Amino acid sequence: MRILLLEDNKELAGRLARRIRSAGFIVDHMDTIESAALAVADCPYAVALLDRRLPDGDGLELIPRIREKQPGIRILMLTALDAVDDRIEGLDAGADDYLTKPFNLDEMMARIRASLRRPGGGRAPPVTLGRLSFDFNARVVTVSERPIVLLRRELKLLEALLRRAGRIVPREALVDAVYGLDDEVQPHALTTLASRLRARLQELDAGVELHAVRGVGYMIARDKPKAGS
Repeated sequence: MRILLLEDNKELAGRLARRIRSAGFIVDHMDTIESAALAVADCPYAVALLDRRLPDGDGLELIPRIREKQPGIRILMLTALDAVDDRIEGLDAGADDYLTKPFNLDEMMARIRASLRRPGGGRAPPVTLGRLSFDFNARVVTVSERPIVLLRRELKLLEALLRRAGRIVPREALVDAVYGLDDEVQPHALTTLASRLRARLQELDAGVELHAVRGVGYMIARDKPKAGS
């Protein structure tokens, strides 16, 4: 899942982004309302974390623009404006939650998870393919019911493929799912990542195959039964 972070304090934004990425999310960091509005127009987000005091205005101004483009997004305000009237103003403007600075990063993550559990918050049922199962909400992967560990980008690539299992997923869509807007993506990065994931799935005997479609993208599908089996 992808999260939009609108925060103009670079040091704080860096800490928030690292914590969110460590939980398996992709984070796109913006520092102005206009740059965030452009991001919302281009990418689907599960959650938006918005500061209020920004160089080009109040983060609340962005809420109706976000709702117009992505009605189901969950919006959490992160701000130093902690008066009761400020919190009421933020919630009345359309925010789903309001967290005042300074705040605990674990509490922030708990609020993000809680927002995603609400109806319309982006929950998806687990997907099972072959002996592989992926619980998107808990971000847990199992093979034959045994939990396995994947590297962060391997996990994101697997998620993007399993959400469209049995169909070819274009390279561009996979790059968008795996890498953030701030990441420098080398030309063959996706190819290398896919090869590594394929080898890992084979090693685990997951019962799936990762197919490359030259010049188009990748597809994950159930293993074909071997002749005579």
